Amino acid sequence: MTVVVYCIDGKGQKAACKVRERARPPHSLSQTWSLLSLQILSSCPEIKWHFIGHLQKQNVNKLMAVPNLFMLETVDSVKLADKVNSAWQKKGSPERLKVMVQINTSGEESKHGLPPAEMVAMVEHINAKCPSLEFVGLMTIGSLGHDLSQGPNPDFQVLLALREELCGKLSIPADQVELSMGMSVDFQHAIEVGSTNVRIGSTIFGERDYSKKAAPDKPAAELKAPAAEVARAH
Repeated sequence: MTVVVYCIDGKGQKAACKVRERARPPHSLSQTWSLLSLQILSSCPEIKWHFIGHLQKQNVNKLMAVPNLFMLETVDSVKLADKVNSAWQKKGSPERLKVMVQINTSGEESKHGLPPAEMVAMVEHINAKCPSLEFVGLMTIGSLGHDLSQGPNPDFQVLLALREELCGKLSIPADQVELSMGMSVDFQHAIEVGSTNVRIGSTIFGERDYSKKAAPDKPAAELKAPAAEVARAH
């Protein structure tokens, strides 16, 4: 199995530049939305940017203007999918924007994402009504701090089961539905249970400084770039 590793950087331009200097293409890094500027993004033509975090509809057009935007991992409503589809059409890109559907597997009110019961209808809507978008997978954050001595993370198990359900109902091959789950604290376990994409931040860049909060009008979300591919035997 091949696992794609995403580096999630919340430390700004210096960390981004350091990764660009040391890594070979395809690069893998991210910065918080509040720190990003189009100038920084434009200086990284080799990077295909992924967006993670909750996307407010009023910020869709700003996000669509990001150079090399490749994937949006957190589509969590029909209205957001429609707005992103419309904005991407207006941009005139020759390629469809890849999107993942975010699922709230833990049921926590603090987490964004669709309830599992709405997943199939959401994917059907994207495939039928959003011609500028390409559905590529499912994403979850899940509850943190799970004790692995008690067994596999139930949120990861839920996402695996949802992919099986989705593929069965819509006749989609399982290898065409990526699973984005697992972060610095649990990425190894996520890979073991079947994650195809893991999101790693503090393990690479160090702990984030939360003393400087984003401005109120800035979404607390991140852009990331794929792509260290880690081959792992079954």
